[in-house]
Amino acid sequence: MPAHAGTLPVVAIVGRPNVGKSTLFNRILGERHAIVEDRARTTRDRMYGDAEWNGRRFIVVDTGGLEIDPDDPIEAKVQVQARLAIAEADVIVFVVDSIAGLTPADQEASELLRLARVPLFVAANKADNPKRELDAAEFWSLGWEHTYPIAANHGRGVADLLDELVRAFPPESEAELARKARADEADAFADSVARGSLRPFIVGEDGDDLEDGLEASTGDDALDAADLSGDEAEAARWDAMLAASSDDAPPAIAFVGRPNVGKSSLINALLGEERTIVSDIPGTTRDAIDSRVAWGRTEVVLIDTAGIRRRGKVASGPAAERYSTLRSIRAIARCDVAVLLVDGVDGLTAQDAHVAGYVVEEGKGLVIAINKWDAVEDKTGKTFETYVEWIRHEAPFLDFAPVVSISARTGQRIGRVLELAVDVWAERRRRVGTGELNRVVTAASERQQPPMVKGKRPKIFYATQAAIAPPTFVFFAREAANVHFSYQRYLENRLRETFGFLGTPLRLVFRERAGVRIERKPERRGPAKRTKGVAKAAGTGRPRSAARRPADASGR
Repeated sequence: MPAHAGTLPVVAIVGRPNVGKSTLFNRILGERHAIVEDRARTTRDRMYGDAEWNGRRFIVVDTGGLEIDPDDPIEAKVQVQARLAIAEADVIVFVVDSIAGLTPADQEASELLRLARVPLFVAANKADNPKRELDAAEFWSLGWEHTYPIAANHGRGVADLLDELVRAFPPESEAELARKARADEADAFADSVARGSLRPFIVGEDGDDLEDGLEASTGDDALDAADLSGDEAEAARWDAMLAASSDDAPPAIAFVGRPNVGKSSLINALLGEERTIVSDIPGTTRDAIDSRVAWGRTEVVLIDTAGIRRRGKVASGPAAERYSTLRSIRAIARCDVAVLLVDGVDGLTAQDAHVAGYVVEEGKGLVIAINKWDAVEDKTGKTFETYVEWIRHEAPFLDFAPVVSISARTGQRIGRVLELAVDVWAERRRRVGTGELNRVVTAASERQQPPMVKGKRPKIFYATQAAIAPPTFVFFAREAANVHFSYQRYLENRLRETFGFLGTPLRLVFRERAGVRIERKPERRGPAKRTKGVAKAAGTGRPRSAARRPADASGR
């Protein structure tokens, strides 16, 4: 059960396979969160989503199809997940199919649901016309008080169903009321900013307004209003403010990797319960599943993802597998830190590096966990160091990511994974003072100047941190477009040596410094000497006849 489920009502969507439970789940959330396919047994694990209706927030749980005696070992575990959802629900929505009519499987599921002591609503799905609405009347024979014909695919009747669901919720808790008060304050602040009543600003580490302290902290090449255009300065200010405001959200940690490397096993070990289905069959997990777990004084969101296969296998596989891969990539996009699980027996593969590339491109934090460490044979005191050196050699672009060896099966060092992930989450939000940053950049430039490109040497004047998550640094320079990649890497290494930034990619942006003025000393002008019959060539100081005369081989 999610950590926040104790403060928000829980609505469980249940029913036999292929009646449209995931379609209704997506309709209530307003997005395609669960995989929907015209094939039974697509959904396996419990899927959670936050929804709001008539001013009440609640949690919606999508489940696999209810079956009494499944003939498949994975489906047997699906039934356990569905029953857990029923046990934790405050309200149950029992979905049936108005086209197929009342079936023996519906009656068996109905008898099972009579054990639940919470309000239950029957949703006769696929009733997308008046005739099917009339056909849905036969489900009143199940004996439940509330039966509503709906069409989840089109939204018909769903609003009426939600109205009744909200009325059946328990009274609002103190935590809900406090959340609403905070939301109202945030809305009022946003309205004030939009009207221009308040001006957003960034507060530095010393508590002073960062913009006011820039010029004093950077010396002669300080960042002033002339160096950045108004639009650029405002954009950087807003980027940093928005990124900082995201600290209110709990860290989201996604567990990614190839199929069957132990992602679900690790999630269950961290949660201490069978939250997701675990099987030796690759591809068991299909959806990206969020779970919350207490961590210190706060909580973290753990995202279990489906294994990401090679493109060729995904393209030739079933539609559910393609959707699973898309969900995994979306999970990387919405997480803060990704934990890449690597099979300790197989070692780092090309597909592992490919998945890690997704993480780096999205600017997310990264932790590499070598799983199944207990299965690695002939280990010595230097085996782990050898693994790390091998990873650094095979994928040098991952040299910033910490590496840990674990065993999800035995629980060996699994807590260390969360510790590193939370540390990386904090590093992504590290802010460096402008003065300190420029001292490092100046020292790096004096130690090694940028290489010349096409006869011109770039010159870096100053730098500032424009955003966090990931840390983004803007370097203002002359010939900014000619700063070579190797020198950018050199500057990144100097920043990491000084400030750390463990496990997080860095964004280095180079811009041409605006308003650079080159002041020339005024030339001394004496009385003009006129030479009879000889006019001086423009800008050469030589007689025009001499300017036209070609030089000989000696250069005279």
